[in-house]
Amino acid sequence: MGACLGVCSLLSCVSCLCGSAPCLLCGCCPSTRNSTISRLIFTFFLFLGTAVSIIMIIPGVEQQLYKLPGFCEGGNSVLGVQGHVNCNSVLGHKSVYRMCFATAAFFFLFALIMICVKSSKDPRAAIQNGFWFFKFLILIGITVGAFYIPDGPFTSVWFYFGVVGSFLFILIQLILLIDFAHSWSQIWLRNASDGNAKGWYAALFIFTFIFYAASLAAVVLLYVYYTKPDGCTENKVLISLNLIFCIIVSVVSILPKIQDAQPHSGLLQASIITLYTLFVTWSALANVPNKYCNPTLLVRNSTSVQGADGQVTQWWDAPSIVGLVIFILCTLFISIRSSDHSQVNKMMLTEESPAMLSSGDPGVEDGVHQAYDNEQESVAYNYSFFHICLFLASLYIMMTLTNWYRPDERFQTMMSPWTAVWVKISSSWAGLLLYLWTLVAPIVLPGRDFS
Repeated sequence: MGACLGVCSLLSCVSCLCGSAPCLLCGCCPSTRNSTISRLIFTFFLFLGTAVSIIMIIPGVEQQLYKLPGFCEGGNSVLGVQGHVNCNSVLGHKSVYRMCFATAAFFFLFALIMICVKSSKDPRAAIQNGFWFFKFLILIGITVGAFYIPDGPFTSVWFYFGVVGSFLFILIQLILLIDFAHSWSQIWLRNASDGNAKGWYAALFIFTFIFYAASLAAVVLLYVYYTKPDGCTENKVLISLNLIFCIIVSVVSILPKIQDAQPHSGLLQASIITLYTLFVTWSALANVPNKYCNPTLLVRNSTSVQGADGQVTQWWDAPSIVGLVIFILCTLFISIRSSDHSQVNKMMLTEESPAMLSSGDPGVEDGVHQAYDNEQESVAYNYSFFHICLFLASLYIMMTLTNWYRPDERFQTMMSPWTAVWVKISSSWAGLLLYLWTLVAPIVLPGRDFS
């Protein structure tokens, strides 16, 4: 009897996997929006692909990948490359590229399918919010096929896709970070005006001080480790420029005219942007292809995957780990909530639907919490844009896990190109310009609503 009940329970779960998103969490969680559940499950698919990619670059696992059929012919050559090559040094790179290609292709496919979906009444909305088991099978199928892609021009072409996609995803990160900083400051200043002003202002001062102290320490460490008295001019210029730009935006944020136009603007936001800018600068300097000016440069070649000290070299370094954490936080932010600012919602195409803004809790029925469809009138977020964000996130994590390295023409050495340096530096400049625009826009365009 117990076995029969167990089988029935299993069949019920399987039917849920083939059904809609509300079925997955019905009765298991507090009342939850259908749109939120779907985004979280798609994000789980992305995190699953990321986890598999990380496992593949663990040294012990990476060295066993040559056993995959067609991945390395006899362990001595790489498909599409002439000559004798020990492909052990590029196995992790190849596997991450193919795994992330699969997740990127998966999300790009759904971005195309979901173009112009306006409400859950559209038949395609059922595909977005259901059939999870079949979606998982599709992702597995694409992944298996990706591992049989011959190298040839694939690695070089997909590297540039990764560069462009990562640049765009960094800009999305910056938009979310700027929005988070403004929301944080507004909430605490509002709390200060409601009561206990000294406590809230003290908290603002403490966090602002911590962020600026960390930024100052970061600048000092960058000069110590990534510059030399007799060289490394490029590194000195890049660090100095970003330091000057951060000082400029910090000063602008507290100018009287800016304060009059935006009373909630202040040094807290500027300190957060400054710290993130210096992180991006650090990440860029870690890709400078000069061992003399970049002590953290990883060296991997076809004769050995070990460093000079006999330790097995890792694919990731400290900037990559921090980048991975920021990637996880930003992706969850995109999946769980929309912005407190209407302008950001319009930019990110996550304007709240009427069902979400209505009063009451439609997910409570007879005292029982359940998931509910909140998109009958209009979608709570743009399906295609959400999948494009996950597509870009797949490319960003691909570049992060491989440190933006690429193999040379003969697959003998993994190298860090200057392309990675300039893409990261230019993204930091774009982020500073974007933040500066949020400060001056109400003055430049007084007739527009920037609330």
